[in-house]
Amino acid sequence: MTLGDEIRGHLPFLRRYARALTGSQQHGDNFVHTTLEVIVAAPDEFRASGDTRIDLYRNFHRIWESAFIEDGEGSDEGENPLVRAANRRLARITPLSRQMLLLTALEGFSVEETAEITGADSAMVETLLAEAVDEVDREARTSVLIIEDEPLIAMDLEQIVRDLGHEVAGVATTHEDAVAAFENSDAGLVLADIQLADGSSGIDAVQDILAIAPVPAIFITAFPEKLLTGHRVEPTFLISKPFGRNTVRAAISQSLLFTPQLAA
Repeated sequence: MTLGDEIRGHLPFLRRYARALTGSQQHGDNFVHTTLEVIVAAPDEFRASGDTRIDLYRNFHRIWESAFIEDGEGSDEGENPLVRAANRRLARITPLSRQMLLLTALEGFSVEETAEITGADSAMVETLLAEAVDEVDREARTSVLIIEDEPLIAMDLEQIVRDLGHEVAGVATTHEDAVAAFENSDAGLVLADIQLADGSSGIDAVQDILAIAPVPAIFITAFPEKLLTGHRVEPTFLISKPFGRNTVRAAISQSLLFTPQLAA
């Protein structure tokens, strides 16, 4: 198997991570493309751990860290003003702390693997994670609409949302019910399954909701590869089933800082 074949299967998830880190599909993809260009130019320098996924994220981290050192958070020129505002708020959490949170909670790396990716030691990873979580807890609260047709999963999400200090605006199980529930609530965030009980689509429901108000949306699915194709605009925040509390927590915190990234 070639290096390209080994990397290919991990790219959709690296792109998801880059979008969550930057809040922009275009900005995130630019970092991924640069990472791949560096790997192609110097393939002998790619491997360090013997684990292709860890090495891929490690190379991405080197590009991200270099860009931050040289250019701060990057140029705001041409960016959506809401994204610029989000980036300013994100400055309260250091870039490295954000990476630690996303690498562990969203991407599922262990503390030790995260240390290997970022070049920090495990104690530093744990310290930075604690800082990021503290900042998450200080973020503004909101009301969350849950679109989920499996009762046990919906109950689990409700509990997580409430434990994080947010309110539950409602739980909907179909496209039609979701749009109606949103119109009759003050929801500031949507958690949506993709495949709903009556055969309707959570993606379509969110698109109709975004036509009403530009709220952040997080998709939850057992089949992330169906959305992480690279052939259409993809959701910035996508959680795979089964999910953990910290994964949902990290996604909610990050998503509240950015405008929705799902296009029609």
